Amino acid sequence: MNAYIAHLINSAALILIGAWGYFVTDAKTALIPVLFGVVLLSLSNGVKLENKAIAHVVVVLTLLVFGSLVAKPLMSAINDGDTMGTIRVGIMSLTSLLALIFFIKSFIDARKARNAS
Repeated sequence: MNAYIAHLINSAALILIGAWGYFVTDAKTALIPVLFGVVLLSLSNGVKLENKAIAHVVVVLTLLVFGSLVAKPLMSAINDGDTMGTIRVGIMSLTSLLALIFFIKSFIDARKARNAS
């Protein structure tokens, strides 16, 4: 898997699972990951073409999403004993973390390739 595929999976998870959370709970805040997923998905072409500036914007947004999901929603779902909520937010957090890992790996690989040439 590369950063682009991880990014697409993360964007899809944010959109689909965020929408699922909205329809199940009717909480408007569940649409926040959906919005971020749409924005991230709109930047996919730049990630695919390995545009450095767009990739950095995507990483910052993904980091913001990951931090926001873990900070409040995940902890609240765990504390409330909401198993399905924990699973939904956990999946979105996990896909965001994986996307971050693959982006960082691609940045390191690009720097190594640049230094080697």
